[in-house]
Amino acid sequence: TLALVLLVVGGMAATGSIEEFAAWAWERHHNVLSWYIRALFLLPFCYCAYKRSLFGITLTLVALATSMFWFPAPERPDPRTLEFLAMEREYLAGEWTTAKILLGLLVPGSLAALTLAFWKSSLVYGLALINAIVLVKLAWSFYFGDTSGGLTLLPSQLLGLAVLNAVVLYVRHRMRKKTPPKSPQQAVQHGG
Repeated sequence: TLALVLLVVGGMAATGSIEEFAAWAWERHHNVLSWYIRALFLLPFCYCAYKRSLFGITLTLVALATSMFWFPAPERPDPRTLEFLAMEREYLAGEWTTAKILLGLLVPGSLAALTLAFWKSSLVYGLALINAIVLVKLAWSFYFGDTSGGLTLLPSQLLGLAVLNAVVLYVRHRMRKKTPPKSPQQAVQHGG
């Protein structure tokens, strides 16, 4: 958290004000590379939760929050990207109703549930949550951004989802290979 505060303060010092920093960051958010890496941040997040590293979880969240401005602003942004981000900005700047607040609380709630699943070493529940998180984000994009909004986000989210599923399933497979099989006597004693 301290690193995020220092980064924002450094950004404001470099640009002169919060408004200028926000405008600078928002322009860079138009680079779709930041959209592609965003879903991939769930990998180190889940790994750190699995290893029970609060520092790693926090560092990943800081990286996730700042990744929107890691890449340069595109010279010619895609018109669909511009349309989607205008809708997103309007949504975030609009009135926050109770329903909108509850929908917004899904983000920290789902990350807390994901942390708990991997903290408890439940790869299956963790994988189910990863899929739910990405699919809810896509559903939100289609609902609030219409078809063009959802289609703008679709490639980055589906690629991220495919990579996340492949890595978690591979890790689960490797972990099962390392676990010695139960002897017939143990299987009978434990009901397996």
